[in-house]
Amino acid sequence: MKKLLFIAFAIALIGCKTEAKLDYAIISGKIANKQAGDLTINSEDRTFKETLSVTADGTFTDTLSTDISSYILYDGTNPIFLNIEPGNNLNITYDASDFDNTIAISGVGSEINNYLVAKRKVEKELSKKNQEIYSLEEDMYLERMMAFKNSQEELLNNSEGLPTEFVAKEKKNLHYAYLSKLNEFERAHKYFTKNEDFKVSDDFLKDVKSIDYSNVEDFEFSGNYKGLVSDHYGDKANKLSEKDSIAYDMAFLKTASAIENETIKNSLLFDYANYNMSYSKDIDGFYNIFTKSSTNKKNNAIITEKYNNLMGLTKGRPSPKFVGYENYAGGKTSLDDLKGKYVYVDVWATWCGPCKREIPFLKEVEEKYHGKNIEFVSISIDKASDHKKWKTMVNEKELGGIQLFADNDWNSAFVKDYQIQGIPRFLLIDTEGNIVDSNAPRPSSSELIDLFTELSI
Repeated sequence: MKKLLFIAFAIALIGCKTEAKLDYAIISGKIANKQAGDLTINSEDRTFKETLSVTADGTFTDTLSTDISSYILYDGTNPIFLNIEPGNNLNITYDASDFDNTIAISGVGSEINNYLVAKRKVEKELSKKNQEIYSLEEDMYLERMMAFKNSQEELLNNSEGLPTEFVAKEKKNLHYAYLSKLNEFERAHKYFTKNEDFKVSDDFLKDVKSIDYSNVEDFEFSGNYKGLVSDHYGDKANKLSEKDSIAYDMAFLKTASAIENETIKNSLLFDYANYNMSYSKDIDGFYNIFTKSSTNKKNNAIITEKYNNLMGLTKGRPSPKFVGYENYAGGKTSLDDLKGKYVYVDVWATWCGPCKREIPFLKEVEEKYHGKNIEFVSISIDKASDHKKWKTMVNEKELGGIQLFADNDWNSAFVKDYQIQGIPRFLLIDTEGNIVDSNAPRPSSSELIDLFTELSI
């Protein structure tokens, strides 16, 4: 993409009488006090990712294709959601140690992106109150969410220089965000109040149920609408899974395959396959349904590559290795050091709620199999800046087994080789270092003990 810079320069030198229509955008900037780690630019749909070169003083520049409009600039801690249009020339500066108070965007296209920064800041503040908000009674929750929606519309209306077309679309997006909050209330209320019997009233979701789930324009512009569409077909997949007694992943692919609109169908199929194929118990079946249904060649190429890589993680294949990971007990530990024993690996992080919920169950399993021919290895993928937090939690929670700290968080070779995109993730490796299960049962599942019994551990 950087070749485009030279093309633009050549056009300027020639001095054409007619102005060339740009089909790319430029981002540049400077990050003060940047932490260790890469600076990346990713498309929001994860079809594109590039690592940007950053000089010693924190300066960077890149040229982006405008085939994609939604990007995320990410320094490992602070995400910046960007709207990119042809001809944009954005300059982004901030202090990584005080991101929220120093982020500034200038240049062509800065108006929309400064609005997005301000909007995200407000959303982050709201998310800090999740416990309080999701524990509210239904009527109070509705009132709180409507007030939040109104405040967001006020922010939008008071933001200067925004294109009229963007404002119109964004107002619809804010409405879909409000509906999304209603749609998630029942699940979130159950979680935060520990009341599994809670049900919303019959008319609570009447506005959600009245949505037209085939609006392509809204689907392409609004991530909130796209989420509602995905949830809609997810509910249909649940019913199909129960009716036909098939795995949910297969039910979702079959449900999405029946969508008439090609854009919506291909997008939902790709997003689901990209995130979930590695968790399937029948990767071949999963891949076959996807390829028969998806008509997007670019998406198909990405999923085919992922499928081919996953085939290297099937039962009996040599496991990817971790080498020289810091051991909480002292020294360094590699997978090869554990040869001769089964190895049950828990990939986790201190910030991961579902990971922490598995800890009591993992302790029970460790105790049950103490002295058996198996090692329990927990690998933290916390960032280097959270190293102290990891050591503190291991100590305070009295975590057992072998506690290791990965060498490069999500970018560690072991994590990438296993195509781990979400945690917790559990792996089982045999005494010779070969894969038994690259997506092993969680400690909280009775299937784990069944598996150990089958292997005579």
